[in-house]
Amino acid sequence: MVNSMTGYAAATGGRDGYRWSWEIRTVNAKGLDIRLRLPDWLSGLEQPLRGAIGKALGRGNVALSLRISRDAESELSSPNPQAVKAVLASVQAIEAEAKAAGLSLAPVSALDVLAQRGVLGSNAPDEDAKALNPVLLAEFDGLLAALKSMRADEGAALTEVIDGQLTQIADLTEQAAHQATARGEKVAENLRENLARVLRNVDGADPDRVAQELALLAVKSDVTEELDRLRAHVDAARTLMKKQGPVGRKLDFLMQEFNREANTLCSKAQAKDLTRTGLDLKTVIDQMREQVQNVE
Repeated sequence: MVNSMTGYAAATGGRDGYRWSWEIRTVNAKGLDIRLRLPDWLSGLEQPLRGAIGKALGRGNVALSLRISRDAESELSSPNPQAVKAVLASVQAIEAEAKAAGLSLAPVSALDVLAQRGVLGSNAPDEDAKALNPVLLAEFDGLLAALKSMRADEGAALTEVIDGQLTQIADLTEQAAHQATARGEKVAENLRENLARVLRNVDGADPDRVAQELALLAVKSDVTEELDRLRAHVDAARTLMKKQGPVGRKLDFLMQEFNREANTLCSKAQAKDLTRTGLDLKTVIDQMREQVQNVE
């Protein structure tokens, strides 16, 4: 069973006055493209997250976002000492200059100090990041597991659809084989009529040359190899679908081979019913290719 490249997971958590929310979503891509949106002050988290995603996923466009906020109560109970000192030093300097100029200023209250930018909030962002990073990384493992579970569920549904399309291709291939056999006598009759017409209008035709042309026409109308390759491609695709790990690229290449054989079958058909079957094959193959684009 294959995995899909489409998935989504979300989670929330909190600790030490912080609240956060995760979101991760994946869509199809040729390779593994990881895009992260993390808080600027949260250093040391990007590389471990990228490493975890790289080990868990083989392909897909991955978008991960982490939003962190600080509880209001925590902010009020934890003023930043360094910011408080800076504000008080500025107040003292301003009062000294005002006194020297003969001015009298109104007293500054504690609420005035708390209202200044940067006074309330994290005491030390670097220290907070060091404390939060292990917690966030541990929680991310669960988020990644939920994403993989959804991709597996999507893959199960995808497997069922592709397996049905492979059955259609196999059935149409056998139908084409019967039609090719049935048209054999008609093709031979057409060749004999064409040859007789040529010989009636050409004097001294080289028998060896005529034999070569007949052999060439017979080869051009023979679809045995195309049918055999279509059967082989069906078996190869079913084998890939049972393998563990990313197989999307191999399946995508196989779809090109399917399409090539169907095109050749149509060009060699020389019969309406066989041409119609070849076109039906191309339709199913195109539908299957769209599904394969989502396989990891």
